[in-house]
Amino acid sequence: MNPNNRLRAYGLCAVLCLSGLAARAEEPTRKPATFHHMGGGEDAPALMAKGDEFDKRLQAKEALEYYMPANKLQPDNVDLLVRIARQYRHLMADASSNKEKLRLGYISLEFANRAATLAPNNAEAQLSPAISYGKMLPFMGSKDQVNAAPRIKAAVDRALELDPSNDNAWHILGRWNRVLADVNGVKRALAKALYGGLPVTTNEAAEKCLLKAIEINPDRLIHYIELGHVYVQMGRKEDARKYIKKGLAIPDKEKDDPEMREIGIQLLEKL
Repeated sequence: MNPNNRLRAYGLCAVLCLSGLAARAEEPTRKPATFHHMGGGEDAPALMAKGDEFDKRLQAKEALEYYMPANKLQPDNVDLLVRIARQYRHLMADASSNKEKLRLGYISLEFANRAATLAPNNAEAQLSPAISYGKMLPFMGSKDQVNAAPRIKAAVDRALELDPSNDNAWHILGRWNRVLADVNGVKRALAKALYGGLPVTTNEAAEKCLLKAIEINPDRLIHYIELGHVYVQMGRKEDARKYIKKGLAIPDKEKDDPEMREIGIQLLEKL
């Protein structure tokens, strides 16, 4: 994605483009990538353990070489389904075309939804579809984005009900609030007329969620930069600079960190 467009595309981007500027994305064929079987004779736990080593190194394709054979052996293993959904999100981030990103996103969502259905009391399983939806939203059409908004909220609410200490869930809820708080009245009216409306929320709600995420896990740069983004929207420039700089001082550790760092740099340049 062109760096100049990242801020516009970030989060529920095209929900903010309901006047018709957002392209309608045709749902792609949801065919998983084919991976060679590398676990001949090994049981599912052994395959998962090997896949986990690649997962830790953010090597999604290699992780799936072990996770997919394990899934054939244990198709209802919830932890494995969550791991597989994460790998397809990572592949999605690395894909070169929007069509391919969306295709991989739908595959991720299928595994995430299966995990959530199988484990209604597992916080990570409940959160997984929300993460997949969030990754897909910039590439979806407006109607699909509007339909996804309440699904993300429901999934995050359930995850936090099960595990209030899940900083990732607080982050997603904060981002959800931040983006929807930025939808102006005209676009909100269009969304209501065309698709039934968008939830109403505030930057203050976003701030509260992200401060909670930082309290739980102060070592993730995504929390600080997202909170800085909230303060940009609120016009609190000094607070925005403070938190964005804190985020930029943290080294990259996760798959999304380089993109989030770039967003932070762009936000600082606009202050």
